[in-house]
Amino acid sequence: MMKLPNKMTTEELAEFLGVARQTVNRWIRQQGWETEPLPGVKGGRARLIHLTKEVRSFIMKTPSMRHQNSSYSIAEPAPVYASGNSALHEIIKVLQNMTAEEQKQLSTLLAREGISGLLSRLGIEKTPAE
Repeated sequence: MMKLPNKMTTEELAEFLGVARQTVNRWIRQQGWETEPLPGVKGGRARLIHLTKEVRSFIMKTPSMRHQNSSYSIAEPAPVYASGNSALHEIIKVLQNMTAEEQKQLSTLLAREGISGLLSRLGIEKTPAE
């Protein structure tokens, strides 16, 4: 069972629920949902919706969700445990916000080039293990 990510675009949420994007935008305004600009989109109109407990509760009550037979779960997101590794936390957040196609492409890149290839593409020198 796939869980919803912590953030979704209005388009992704609309598609998931089977409603118009304008409907999701109306809910954002009416319910006061927290959003943030989508990086890399000119004009600042594209937004990411934070799928908080309140948003998830609202989504569960929508008619489309009550009647939907889906493999998605809108249970609370898995807790993030402090590991002291902020880079790992940031990587996890990025992965959660990637589309399925982007995740597939990253998986293919990792399978083809390994971690050394990824680090090289990012301009990071691999250091020997201690």
